[in-house]
Amino acid sequence: MTQKTPPTAPRARTAQPSAEGSLHTVPPMRLSYLIGQLDRVVSRRLTEALARHGLTLPQYTALSVLRARGRASNAQLAERSFITPQAANEVVKTMEANGWVMREADPMNRRVVLLSLTEAGNALLGECDAAADHVEGAMLDDMDTETAEKLHVLLHACVRNLRAA
Repeated sequence: MTQKTPPTAPRARTAQPSAEGSLHTVPPMRLSYLIGQLDRVVSRRLTEALARHGLTLPQYTALSVLRARGRASNAQLAERSFITPQAANEVVKTMEANGWVMREADPMNRRVVLLSLTEAGNALLGECDAAADHVEGAMLDDMDTETAEKLHVLLHACVRNLRAA
């Protein structure tokens, strides 16, 4: 059985020069800070890459969610796309106007509208997946396949752990 790392476990310290030139030890950046930095860099790079295809990052995320789920309500789409229901409504309006998604009544509940990808939305998503692959490839550039796969597993575990907490 593996031992869990306690939240207060000491982290390695590094020596850095102070303003006066003497060395002092400083703790390394917190993992949560590094994850935040990674999120911002990945978001910026994806935003730039997707803009070349006329797509925003929230639109790409929403289209990806719809591809994975098949159909989703606006509320489900908002939750899974990390945006507010109001923002999701605006994203959906734009995507529908561009012919990337379509709306249909939920056969189980006529008050609920389900969204799904159109052929045009699926084709655009395929083009944008290549751009996302390029960004992720740059991020994982100096990692071997085994390390990249392990990172994927570990990140999933982190998400699962925090959702369960």
